[in-house]
Parts: sequence; C-alpha cells; structure tokens
Amino acid sequence: MADGNGVSDDSSEEAEDDEEEAKRIREGFIVDEDEDEDDEDDERRRRRKRRKRKHRRRAEEEDEVLEEDDLELLEENTGTSFKNRLTRLRRGRESGSPPAASSSRRKAVLESSDDDLDNDDLDLPQVHDIQRIWDDERAGGREDEEDLDDMDNFIEYEDDEEGAGAMDEVEREERRRERRRLEKERRRALGSRPELDGIDANAWSEIHEIFGDGHEYDWALVDEEAEHEEEHLKHEMKYQDVFEPSEIRARMLTEDDDLIRAQDIPERMQLATSSLSQSSTLSLHTTITETDLDDAAMWVTVRLSSRKTRDFFSPDGPYNKYREPLVMAVSYALRYLLIQEFEVPYIWTHKRDYITYFNPQEMRTQVELISLSELWRIYTLGQKYRSLVERRNALASLYARLGVEDQYFTEHIRAKIDSVEVVADATEWLAMKYKAKKQDTYDFHFHDDDEHHETKKRKIPSRTSAYEVAKKSVVSKLADGFGIRPHEIAQNFMNGDHAHFVDDQELNPVAYAEQFMDPEVTNDQPPEELLRRARMILATEVGKDPLLRQEMRMMFKNDAQISVLPTERGVNKIDEHHPYFNFKYLYHKNINQMLDTSQFLHIIAAEADHLVTVSIFLPSEAKAQFERRLNDAFASDSYSDTAKSWNEERARVVQETMENHLIPVGVKWAREWVREEVEDALANRCGGILKDRIDVAPFITADMRPGDTASVLAMSWGKGDPQKDAITVVFLDEAGRLREHTKIDNLVDTETRDEFVDLLRRRRPDVIAISGFSMATTKLAQRVKDIVRGKPQDETAAPDGWGADPKDSNEQAFNIPVIYVSDEVARIYQHSKRAGEEYSALSPIAKYCVGLARYTQSPMNEYAALGADISAIMFEDEDQHLIPKEKLLFALERALVDVTNKVGVDINRAVNDSYYQSLLPFVCGLGPRKSQSLVQKIAGIGGHLVNRDQFIKAGLLTTNIFLNASGFLHISHDAELKPTKNRHIDDDVQDPLDSTRIHPEDYELARKMATDALELDEEDIHDEHPSHVVSLIMQDDDNEKKLNELNLVEFAVNMFEANEDRKRHTLNDIREELLKPLSEQRKPFPTLQPWDILTMLSGETRRTLRMGLIVSVLVLRVVKQDFVVVRLDSGVEGVINVGYMSDEGNIAPASIVNKGQTIQGVVVEVKLDLTQDQFLVELSARPNDLAAGDGLFRKVKHDEMWNVQQHERDSEMQARKKRAKVDQTRRVIKHPNFHNFNANQAENYLDKQQRGDVVIRPSSKGADHLAVTWKVDEKLYQHIDVTEINIDPTGQGVGGLLVVDEKHQYADLDELIVNHVQATARRVEELMAHEKFKHGSEDELHSFLKNFVMANPAKSIYGFTLNRRKPGHFSLCFLANKGSTVQTWPVRVAPEAYYLFEATAAGVPELCDAFKVR
Repeated sequence: MADGNGVSDDSSEEAEDDEEEAKRIREGFIVDEDEDEDDEDDERRRRRKRRKRKHRRRAEEEDEVLEEDDLELLEENTGTSFKNRLTRLRRGRESGSPPAASSSRRKAVLESSDDDLDNDDLDLPQVHDIQRIWDDERAGGREDEEDLDDMDNFIEYEDDEEGAGAMDEVEREERRRERRRLEKERRRALGSRPELDGIDANAWSEIHEIFGDGHEYDWALVDEEAEHEEEHLKHEMKYQDVFEPSEIRARMLTEDDDLIRAQDIPERMQLATSSLSQSSTLSLHTTITETDLDDAAMWVTVRLSSRKTRDFFSPDGPYNKYREPLVMAVSYALRYLLIQEFEVPYIWTHKRDYITYFNPQEMRTQVELISLSELWRIYTLGQKYRSLVERRNALASLYARLGVEDQYFTEHIRAKIDSVEVVADATEWLAMKYKAKKQDTYDFHFHDDDEHHETKKRKIPSRTSAYEVAKKSVVSKLADGFGIRPHEIAQNFMNGDHAHFVDDQELNPVAYAEQFMDPEVTNDQPPEELLRRARMILATEVGKDPLLRQEMRMMFKNDAQISVLPTERGVNKIDEHHPYFNFKYLYHKNINQMLDTSQFLHIIAAEADHLVTVSIFLPSEAKAQFERRLNDAFASDSYSDTAKSWNEERARVVQETMENHLIPVGVKWAREWVREEVEDALANRCGGILKDRIDVAPFITADMRPGDTASVLAMSWGKGDPQKDAITVVFLDEAGRLREHTKIDNLVDTETRDEFVDLLRRRRPDVIAISGFSMATTKLAQRVKDIVRGKPQDETAAPDGWGADPKDSNEQAFNIPVIYVSDEVARIYQHSKRAGEEYSALSPIAKYCVGLARYTQSPMNEYAALGADISAIMFEDEDQHLIPKEKLLFALERALVDVTNKVGVDINRAVNDSYYQSLLPFVCGLGPRKSQSLVQKIAGIGGHLVNRDQFIKAGLLTTNIFLNASGFLHISHDAELKPTKNRHIDDDVQDPLDSTRIHPEDYELARKMATDALELDEEDIHDEHPSHVVSLIMQDDDNEKKLNELNLVEFAVNMFEANEDRKRHTLNDIREELLKPLSEQRKPFPTLQPWDILTMLSGETRRTLRMGLIVSVLVLRVVKQDFVVVRLDSGVEGVINVGYMSDEGNIAPASIVNKGQTIQGVVVEVKLDLTQDQFLVELSARPNDLAAGDGLFRKVKHDEMWNVQQHERDSEMQARKKRAKVDQTRRVIKHPNFHNFNANQAENYLDKQQRGDVVIRPSSKGADHLAVTWKVDEKLYQHIDVTEINIDPTGQGVGGLLVVDEKHQYADLDELIVNHVQATARRVEELMAHEKFKHGSEDELHSFLKNFVMANPAKSIYGFTLNRRKPGHFSLCFLANKGSTVQTWPVRVAPEAYYLFEATAAGVPELCDAFKVR
C-alpha cells in the first residue's frame, strides 16, 4: 500500500505477513522441526513481496497516465489533439522502435512464462493471440480459460489446506491436472456463456467492475528468471546513443570502419575514395580470378599510355622485342595487386624483379618495363577492368534470365565487350530487342520462389517511344521489306564484305508501302509516312547496335575535332586580356592535341558560364568514309530502277542512323573521355609536384650525418609593420620538441639585440629558418645574418624602423646558417585545429613559426600531417581548381604513400609521438583506421616492440597486412637490449634486420649473403641467433669489399633455376641495406631560389613582373639627384634612375615627383641578389614609355587553330558598336524634362508618372536627333523621333528647328511639348472617354462584340481600343452580323486630327461618322 505521497508503507506489509505466518503455524501448515522448509517459505515470501512492490510501481506508472476526460478537457482548451500520445519519455529499448502503449495487465500476461501458469496441457493462445486478450469484445472461450486459471489456484489452495502433505509432489501434480481437465470439459459443455450459469450479462459486468477480471495478481506468477530476463532486455548504452552520426564518421567508428579494420585487405584497397577524403566510402567489388588474368593483362597493357603502345607494339618500336615480357610483367603486377592484394609500394620495393626484364641468359640486359607511375596506372586500370568484369557478368546473367538464343549476341557482341560503354550498349540492345520477353520473364512467379513483399511505388508516366509504337504496328512488317536485318548490316560493316546479301523487292518502295495502308479511312496514312516510320525503326535498331557504336567511338577518339564560338555575352566579355581568349575562336582542333593541357577544362568552365558554345564533330572526310562503309553494308548490288529506289531509302536510313544515333553517342563519349583524361593528367601533375617537394631529406649542416635531425630556430616578423608586429622566435630541439618561444620588438636596440644573441648562445641552433608575409622579411633576414656573422651595425642604415645604433660593434660570430623556408604548409598549420590542440597557448604567428621549424626538420612529415587540408595547397595555380577534389586527393595521397614507404616509419616512435604518427596511415597496407588500431594494440602491450615477429605473435597485424607493411615498419635498436646468442630464445630479441628495409620474407637471403661474405660455415653459427651473422657483417670494417666479392648475378640465376624465384634486384637491395641500413635516398633539403622567395613574400611571379608591364608604384624617397626609391603594391621595392624619369634626359627627380606620390612605371628589369637580401625592380617613368601601354605584353596568345574570319567579323561588329556608342555623346540640355536616359530608363521613370507626362532624352540615331517619350496609358509609351535642324555644335542646346514626321515643325522644346505631345494626349483622352471605347486588350473587345451580336443577331456593333503594338494609335473593331468575322481598322492620332486610313476627323463624332460612311 502507498500513502498519500505515493510512498510505500513497508511496516504495514510486514505486519500482515507476520499475522499470516502465525495463522499458518497455528493451523499446522509449517512444522517447526523442518528448518529447510522455513528457509524456503521465507524465500518465497520475499519473492512475493518483491513482486508486489514491482506491481505497485507499474500501477503507479499507470495512474500517471492522463484519463480520457482530462485529455478531452485539454483538447477543448488548447485545440491540440492528445490522443495516442505517451505521457512521458521512456528509455529506449534495444530495438530502435518505441514500445507500444499497453496496460499493466497485458504486460503481466506477456511477461508470464508457460511454467508459471502450469499450462502444459492447456491449449493457450500464442503470443500474437495473447496480445489481443484485452480487446473489448472478448471471445467466450478466453473468459472461460481465465476463470479456469482462477479456479486452478483456488483448488490448489484447498489441496494444501486439506493437509495433502502425505502426497508427494508427483501425486499432487497429477490431481491438479485431472481437476483442470474436468473443469475444462465442464466449461466446454456450458458453452462459456454466463447466462447458462444463472448470471445475466449485466450482473456479470458488475461483478467485473467490483472484483476485477482475475488478473490483478498476475504479478505473483512472475518468477525471478523473468525478472532477470527483463533486466537483460534493458537498453545497453552505445556510442551511437551519445554521438552525432557525423562525429561517429569523423572518429571512424561506423560499421564500415570496423569492417575495414577487421578485413585482411589493405585499407586503401577497401576504399572507393581516397583515405584522405572526409567522406570515404567502402568499395564493394568482387576479386578477379586467375582465369581472368591473361585477358586483364592484355586489356591493361594496351591502355597504359600511347608512348608504351608506340615503343613496344609498333613494328619499328625500339622495344618491340620486349612486347611479351611487358605483357608478362603487367600480368604479374595485376596478380599481386588484385588477387594477392599487395599494394604498389610493396611490389615496387620487394617484387621489382617481376616487373622488369628478367632473362637468365641475358642477366646483363636491364630494361625497366614498368615505372613506378605506370605501376600506379596499372592498379587504376586493374580496378576498371575488375569493374568491367562485374558488368560483363551482370550482362551474362541478364541474357541467361531472358532465356533466348541469340547467335549474333553470343558469337559477335560478347566477344568484343572490352569497355563499360559496350556493356551498356549491349544491355540497351538486349532490352530493345527482347523487351516483351524481358517483361514476361520478370512477371513469372512460382510457388517455391522466395517471397517478395510488395512495396508501393509511385506511378510513373509511360515512356513508350515512337519506336515501340511503330514496332507494334504493321510498319514493322514494312521495315522487314528493306531486305536485310539490322545485325546483318552491322556484320557486313565490321567484316568489310557482303556476308549477308539484300533481298530485293519487286515493287518500288512507295508501291510496296501501299500494301500496308490501313483500310479504315480514319487511320489511313500516306505511303510516304509509312516509309518514314519504317526508316525510323531500322535507324533505331542499327543505331543501337553495340559494335557500330563502339566503331563510332573509336573514330571519334582518333579523328574528332573541336571548335569553339563565343556567345553574345562571351563576345563582349572575353577580350584579348581574358584568359579564355586563348580558345575564344578555337577552330577544328584535334581532341588528341588537348590531352596534355588544361585547355579543354577551361573550355568546359567557359561553357558553364555561358560564354562559349562547344561543338565536337568528325571531319567531313571521316564522317563520309563511315557513312559510305555503312551504305555499302546496307545497299543492294542490283542495278534495276526498283533497287536504286530502295537504295535511296536505305541511304536515308543510314543518314538518320548517323545523325540521330551514332554521332550523338560519339560526341557524348568523346566529351567525357577528354575531360577524364585531362583531369587525370592534371591530378598526376599535381601529385608529381608534391612528390618533388616531399622527396627531400631534412635539413642538415655540413658537419651532420644523413639521418640526423637539426635543431631549428624559426623566426618571422609577420606582416613586417614596425609599429604593430613584433619578431616571433620559436626553438625546436632535435626531437622536434618546443623548448622556447619569445617575442622581440626589434633587432636594432642594444637590449633586444643582446637578448637575441643570448638566445643563440644558450640554444645553439643548427639552423635559423626565416619566413613571413611581406617583403619586410628580407630586412629581418639581413639583420639576423649580420648578428650571426658578428658584423657591426651599419651606421648609414635608413631610419625606417631598422635604423642604425652605432654604439655596438665587434659582436660574437656564430656558425649558424640562415635560410629562407617555404611557408605554404605553415600558413595552413597556424590556423588548423591540430595547431590549436598541440599549442593552444601560442599566438597564430608562433604556431606559424612551429610549422616552419617542423618543415625544416622533415618536409615529408609536415605535409603528411596536413591530412585532407593538403588539397588547399596550390600546386598548379591556374588549373588546380578544375580538378575534382577526389581525383586530386587520390594523386596527392599516392605521392605521400610513395615517399613514406621509400623512407619507412619507425613504429616505436610512431606509437609514442602523435606528430610522427601522421606518417603511419601512408605505410603500405595500412590507412587511417588500421594504423589507429595498430597503435592502440601496441600501446596495450606496453607501447614498445622489440622485433617484427611481434606483429604476428601478438596479433597486431593480420597476415596479408603484415606482408604488405612489415618491410616499411622499422624497429630501431635499443642499446639496453643485447641480442642473445641462443638461437632458441628469440621472443624478445632484437634482430638487426628489423632496422633495415629488407622484408622478413628475405631475411634468409640476407643471412645467407652475410654468411657467404664472412666465409663462415653452418657449424660456425649453429648455436647463434639466426641474424647474429648479419650483426657481424654490419660491424665488419671491410664489409663493403666482402659483399662486393659475392657473385649476386650467379646467385640470382641459381635461385631462378631452382625455384623460379626472381631476386636479382632484391639481392642488390639487400647488399645495400647490409652496408648502409636505412640510408638516406632522398634529395638534399632544397634551398629556395630568389624567384621562389620573391613569390612567397610578395605574390609576384615572372609573369606579373615581365618586362614592359606597367605597374602602379608609391614614391618612398628621392635620393639626391640620382634616383627615386618606390614601392609596388605587393611590397617589392623598386628604383627609377634619373635617366628613366623624363624624355628630356637628366632632370632632377625632385622636380618631377614628390614623396608619397603614386605614379605609373614600366618594368625594365628585376634584380635579385639573395646574398644581400635585395629584391629590386628597375622601372621607367618616361612618358613615351608609358604612352605605348602594355597591352601587347598583357595580351593572351590565342591558339594556333584559330577561326580568323569569325574573329575579324565579330571584332568589326564590336568596333561599330563602340563607334556608335562614342557618337552618342552625352547631351546636356537645360530643360526640366530632359534626362540622359535610354528607352528602358525613360519608361521606368514614367511608370510612376501621370498619363501625358513627357521625357526628352538623347537619341541613338545620332547627335542631330532627340527622342521624346510620353506616357499613353499604363505600361504603354510612345517614342517620338525629333530631328534637329541647325544643331548646336556644343551639345548644350537644341537645334533652331525641331521636326517631327517631316510634317510638324516647332521652334523649341516647349512648343513641341504643348503643340504636339499634349495636343496628341488630349485627343487620346477624348477618344478613351467615348462610350464606344473599351478598356483592355483587343481580344477582349472582340469577345465583347461577338457576345453582343449573339444576343442581338439583327444588330451590328463597333468599338475602339488602344493599339498596344503601336502606342498612340487606336484599333476600330466592328462586327457586321452574326455570320461575319470581326474586322479591325487602324486609327492614327495626330495633334490636329484623327486619321482613319486617309479620312481626317477633327473630333470623335466625326471619326464615328467617317467610319459609318466608309
């Protein structure tokens, strides 16, 4: 029970239990001696109490549900429906759907188990029936069963009360079952009707209301097992319940990510996109088999490159004799890539012998069959071939489901399916040819088919084509009369002969077509129309032939040309300085000449901007040749007139096939093919540029060894403003840790200068790296170099913030190089999330300096750490934005993968250094997910590996991933761990080969080479660690001589003859690693060239500072009589010598320019002196030099394939428009109604004015004309041309005489307005006020007239309305009688009268009379 507050009163429950217990003892139910029974009864009571409390909690939750009356009251007051709403939020269950609202009674029944109810022999309903047990209209049998359960409990209680203790449990159970059976039979005999028991229905319902339905205590039937099951069903919290889906994807915690981590396949091979992409998707593909390999090798080889095809497959190619080894090398590469699933770096490093020329008889001959870039190309083409195989298999399945036998498809089409385009064509061809069969196939369902649940689909509009309509009609029989089937035409075309002949008709085409005319006159079509439809059927079927379409695509690939013409907008916008001018009038350029440049992508971009139109077409000769071959394959060889007539019809079919089907297919394909090729070429170019930038070693000084890391002091002055920007200094030690950062106001004052010297003295950096955002950085570099060299300050330095302080001199010199460092990565890093997490306390400029220092220590690591942000770096300034981001990321990722695996990754350092860890995803076989998992696993076993064997023994990597990655994951030697001499204790033993690039599968070769080089026997090293001999050869002072004495060529030949292993290149690599483990193979750290520094600090390039360009400069100071110092907008300083100041010669500069003045200058020469940190531009300000302009230098060079005639025509048209615009001088006339408007502006101005208002404006007809615009009606304006006689040459006034229509002359504008415009307006108003005038359009007046005559057939009627096609005129419309049509006569309004044709009317009545008389 619960108190008023809903709190359970446990004490009252305990009292009731105690009384009940005492009563049972008194009545002899419990024997005191039986302590076990006491314990059982106590436990039973505790269970019962728990069930009671649980039931009470459910009842309280039920009580909290609002009653129906309350809901109705809420609906009345709020107007909102509250039906079927849950009253509170509940914790979600494991299934994603919310639980259905149900009563506690239903829950109790559902939660009761079969054992609890003792229903072994009762036919109780199943779960889906039980869920309907509380329906309002219960079945009688259900009530009986519930009563039966109640009776069972009652009878069971009597058994216990009668002291059936003498019975054992089995006998008691038998009695219960017997009573239940008898009770069930009795109830069945009664028919489960209450009135048969002597109780009517009303009384029965009252009993239910008072006593309930017998299920109030169902909770007591629930045992502990059900409670435990319910607890287990409670929702377990998962990260999907906490994080947003986007956050889960960012953290790589989706199911796809887990699948990628788990599969023993390299991560990049599992992705359909780049692993750098923020939206990487899983690639779903099937692996090709060995049976596909030969076909795949040939398919890929011929598509590698045009150069490869020319060199290896041309009869006169330089490598023609290596054609078969090339195909074999491609076959090996594809096997490793697509079947064994090894990544490109693994094949390039450890299986190089299989992709180079290897002949035991010609071991001295070394031919590189496949380069690294071509190996990546093979991988890409292999993926495309795999996709092609999947599509071919799908096509074969479709063909099999059709259940047809098509000889042409199986013998001709299937054998030539070598591209996805042909697969698509063949699918479309089958669908066209067997559409009805296909529909029937998919409509068949059998009794043993899998059940498919029907899903409602939106009704889509019918797409029955004209071809399908004609094919189902009698016209298809007429098409058969052309004497040859479409696929036979294609076969004739492909074979170049007449394997299939044409069956000639005896009748000419028209006569033959007449036989198929419909006898019904209503549906009758002329024979010409029937022939047209028959031609359409044949053209469609021939045009959809896959082989003909492929031939057309190949013709477009070889011969297609492209032309470009500007739109009207492009003619005006693309001038000679516009970058699109290069192809503005491109004319008949072969598309193969566009594959190596970005021109086509720019053309597509211009087309998207509606500046040009692009046309791709075949040359006339190629098109005519294809059409002639198709005609020959289709035409009859007979010479009769009938045959000639039929050949003419066939020629029309061929022409329709070409124009409507084959050529559009070729155009569409060629456009996409060129775009794909150019995008791939540009992306690869960007990847090559990135590879050049990262395939460089860290900076080292002359006294450092390769592999050492320099400590770096990075400095930047930011934008270089002495008043705002301080010098930021950051120091990173050899391990890349930030040791010190500070800000220095300047390097001029003695105090700050000493502070900087003290910093150098304390930290002793190996190098000082400098960069910044302005040309002031050069002054910082100059000052730092002076301090490092111990040079005294220059007393004559300019007072611009870097002025001299002569107190200090003879400072200590430091042997520290000062270099400029590229900052493209640092600019991105300073504002990145990564920088904020690593150095949250640093300012952006300090983070920028950290980026500079890290780049100096490892360019490769700094670029790799950018992740997807690497696409923000511009590798191709003008073209990179045209490359799709995914393609760009693919190319950049491959460059990072190549260089990372070339160097290798120290796995122990990667586990403990999060910055260095950014290289791990680019290791062969790994990726972001697998590398993350690997780091976590290594951290779980202590965070340190001793040897590569632990990758497998500790379950860190799966087998295939280990084979891919192990050769590139190095384990550096720990000096504290010494290798054991016992060869059997090797679990935690270092192996010197683990710190080399040698793959574990080649360890035995390395040990064999070391053993042979040291001339040791097996007995000498029997008890040693297998790699002990490797340690000996590495430490041997004469190891190079001993290893070079080995005959590796003979060794390679022996291995090939014994096991067909190709190891020549591998053996050479092993020798190099034994001599110099992990030697530096990258280029030295690059020093920036002067132009690179100038571009980095100012943005100026060789193109923007070409000689002859005119630039704007600011005069900084005038130095005596010698020169003027200026500064460009980019911050680059320049100088104008006195000889370049004026045309007259040596004139004092001070008399020509002043400090702070902005002038124009012509670039004469750019002078760059990196040793003195001087970057100057020499300029000329002579008027003659400036007058010539720089248009010639800024002009964009047009393509060689140029439409000269069209260019000249458009240029002449533009020139005429410009001359007309110049002639239309801006008039200034002092009159209140004069405005310098054009026609549209005048109408917009008058739109809000009254009718009759006037605007006087200049005329486009010349300087001796004026235009007068006045408002006739809403949205109706009349423009009057006024000719000026004796025009004012200054344009300030009007001519002495103003003439309108050569009839009306006025002395001035006021007279023209009053006597012409206003007089005309008054007459317009007068006519509009007449009863015969009707507002609205002329069509509305026509409708009015017709309706009037229909109502009054004996009368005629007329009316006036405004002529909106001729403002200022009216239309007189009349209808003479019911049978006539509406006639319209023009009425012209002049200042003096109305004119109806030649008749003149002084007023409206006279106008009406004139109409009636006429």
